[in-house]
Amino acid sequence: MSDHATTDPAAPPRAAHGWPQALLAVVAGLVAMIVVAALGLWAAGAADLPDGAYVKVVAAVVVLAAGGSVEVAGDAGAIAETDAGLTALPLSVTVAGALTVAAGFLRPLRRRAVAGAPELAGWALRIAVLWLLGLTGLAVLARHTFEITFDDPTGGVIGDLFGVEPRVGFRTEVPQTLVIGLLWLAGVLALALLVSRGAPLPSRLLRFQEGVRPAAHAMVVLLLATLAVGLVIGLVVAATRGHPADTFAVILLGLPNLMWLALTVGLGGAWQGRVEGPFGLPMPQVLDQVLRTGDLSTVDLGTLTGRDGRAWWLLAGAVVLVLAAGFLMAVRSPARIPPWRHALHLAVALAVTVLCVSLLARVEAHYGLSLLGIGDLGGDLGGEVSLRPRLWQNIGLGAAWGLVAGFVGGLLATRFRHQGEAPPKD
Repeated sequence: MSDHATTDPAAPPRAAHGWPQALLAVVAGLVAMIVVAALGLWAAGAADLPDGAYVKVVAAVVVLAAGGSVEVAGDAGAIAETDAGLTALPLSVTVAGALTVAAGFLRPLRRRAVAGAPELAGWALRIAVLWLLGLTGLAVLARHTFEITFDDPTGGVIGDLFGVEPRVGFRTEVPQTLVIGLLWLAGVLALALLVSRGAPLPSRLLRFQEGVRPAAHAMVVLLLATLAVGLVIGLVVAATRGHPADTFAVILLGLPNLMWLALTVGLGGAWQGRVEGPFGLPMPQVLDQVLRTGDLSTVDLGTLTGRDGRAWWLLAGAVVLVLAAGFLMAVRSPARIPPWRHALHLAVALAVTVLCVSLLARVEAHYGLSLLGIGDLGGDLGGEVSLRPRLWQNIGLGAAWGLVAGFVGGLLATRFRHQGEAPPKD
């Protein structure tokens, strides 16, 4: 019977996933990232940068979004000192690339129940080789040096007198970028297999899909739903409060940074940071105000509501979204799974999700310039923005919320189907 199915000319053809399909997936992913980064930087005013820097900044942002390393360095001559650093992910660009690459990876595997590990590894390897080639080209392109002009008359006189022309530039650490970029791609492809119920798995892993796939799918939906809410809020702000270009710059470059931070805060989590100098967080204003206190500040529901009472909506939004994720996980799971197991599954999944969000949304940026000891690498000639999570607090609260939401979701799911009923297939 199986031999006949194998040789039957009417049977569906084996999924094609060769080099052309891999090239299409990689090119589509990189184009999506480049378009989002270019539009976001254009809205932020980067198109006016001199000497063709705009294209190179776009390349740098894409490299950063793929987990690459961009080194910021300064040069101000023998009598001056500069110090600069940047650790931040433009997560809007990251999400655009991850979704596109994942879709390209899964498309040739549709309508398959099982796939061997060598087959999946070979398909992923083709994508990885082409991804590294594309990332190498962007990494080589992503380097530029800017000359810094003095707004302060005293600084201008000193610069003219001593012939100092402070510069700051960026360049990509290519080997480190390729290593981290490869890990980024591996994570995207692995998550795609975990989330998609229609994607084939090796036979040895099929026994894990009941406990892992519904929870992973629910977490991805939770994160994307949070972004959808943020997008609606951003569009309303752009339409009603003026400065739409600034709002679209935030949406296209850092919407997940803000919304996933807001999700952790709504769960009761906390972040610490500060804002000094001319730099700042463009949106929302209440976050910039909380961090601009001179000392290390705490960002949580208490400090945000102290500035703006509407911040309590973060708690309400988190309750609705997490409970919905628990219900979604339960209805996608076999009906024989009891509510307490749903609680454990969602507790682990939400704790891991909060851990990833906390690590990805961190921000560290500083620039300092000192001329003849003036400025001390800070003050009017420099600035700093930092935002770091209280990691264990956030993870613990995520696990606690997962226990509650998973149990409630399991109870609610029993009202929508009969006991023992199998979940519908995609």
